[in-house]
Amino acid sequence: MKNENYQISIHVNADAKNAFENICNVKAWWTANIEGRTNQLNDVFTVLFGETFVGFKITEFKPYSQIVWYVTDCNIHFTTDKKEWKDTSIEWNISEEREQTKITMTHIGLIPAVECYDNCEKGWNFYTGMSLVKLINEGKGLADTPAKERATV
Repeated sequence: MKNENYQISIHVNADAKNAFENICNVKAWWTANIEGRTNQLNDVFTVLFGETFVGFKITEFKPYSQIVWYVTDCNIHFTTDKKEWKDTSIEWNISEEREQTKITMTHIGLIPAVECYDNCEKGWNFYTGMSLVKLINEGKGLADTPAKERATV
């Protein structure tokens, strides 16, 4: 079995500044159920999906090029090890390429060997590969709201 971190790269029709600012607008593309701030170094925030929650601290914040969210705590309710994401990191790298911007998101520690990998891969593919792209390109993401929560993150 591969021991590679989950990674997705997307291209959007916006400059790096716009892409960066939209990544920071977590409520607009991931979930409206969020507590805390998501747009400065050392900000702390928690995303909530029913019984599942993930707490983050922003540990790298290089405007228009990189953001790193470190997982400080979590409860992945559908896994045996509820703390499966704890001490993992979500790394966002942003670069302008020709007339588009490339965003590469790597979830360091989310590898095929962990129990939630299949569900979490589907979740990241949707939220990053579809919702974030839609937010940046069209101005409206597909974030979860209290009325349409999903069990996966």
